[in-house]
Amino acid sequence: MNLFLETLQTSGFSQITWQMPVMWVIIGVLLYLGIVKQYEPLLLIPISLGGLLANLPIDHIILKEPVVDAMGQLVSPGGLFYYIRQGVNLEIFPPLIFLGVGALTDFGPLIANPRTLLLGAAAQFGIFATFFGAVGSGFFSVEEAAAIGIIGGADGPTSIFVANKLAPHLMGAIAVAAYSYMALVPMIQPPVMRLLTTVKERKIRMQRLRPVSKTEKLVFAVGVMMFCLLFTPDAAPLIAMLFIGNILRECGVTERLLKAAQNEIINIVTIFLGLTVGLKLSYHYFLTPKTLLIVALGMLAFVVATAGGVLMA
Repeated sequence: MNLFLETLQTSGFSQITWQMPVMWVIIGVLLYLGIVKQYEPLLLIPISLGGLLANLPIDHIILKEPVVDAMGQLVSPGGLFYYIRQGVNLEIFPPLIFLGVGALTDFGPLIANPRTLLLGAAAQFGIFATFFGAVGSGFFSVEEAAAIGIIGGADGPTSIFVANKLAPHLMGAIAVAAYSYMALVPMIQPPVMRLLTTVKERKIRMQRLRPVSKTEKLVFAVGVMMFCLLFTPDAAPLIAMLFIGNILRECGVTERLLKAAQNEIINIVTIFLGLTVGLKLSYHYFLTPKTLLIVALGMLAFVVATAGGVLMA
């Protein structure tokens, strides 16, 4: 009996705190949304599994940092997820996701009807409304508010990229809020659209757009990339990879590279990105009043962004 008790005390069971089961329930809800409801399963499932690892008493093993002696020699290697997590810390994973997004994006409709650019611009009101709301609440710094506001951009990798720069301790909550609301778009947006439009407006049929040539698409990709990199150099990793992927798509002579960007690269990075974000869901950071406020502000961001786009249209 004593041997059993000693074994139990030296195992992870003795290190379980009451916060961990609470997080297990939250993670179970995320897994339910991803598996059963199929809401953004490609990211919600890896995020949930990473969150489960973060809320077991094993973080000192899987996230162990490498130990180096005074001579710079490696004494002890780091844990597996310590190295995987560097993909976010070093800003590698989000740009690689954008490479795949660019390879999957057709800018032809935007080129054929440039006025639609205003719809995307108007949707950014959600970012600014949330930013000022977060600052005005008094609970967040300017940097934290900016990271939270990006949820209104409805883009997961950008939310992760900005949060890692400005508020890495809030990355888990911001990413979960962003991807959860992206998954719930079919539930969030229709009521806002019905409120702001008439039945007649909702019956408007889109006109067929003119064909856009390959040359136009290539000139657009190169020109917009150069302009954006010069205008917002801090966003260079995301913007550059987005248009590199798009140029691979539109040039027509890099089929193998295009397929790699559209499939293998984006799929592999999605797994590692999701797990890394999930590892930020430790109860130390997640079970706080700030997290609930982030979730509420994220909803505000999505609603205002949707309303801004509809009103501009």
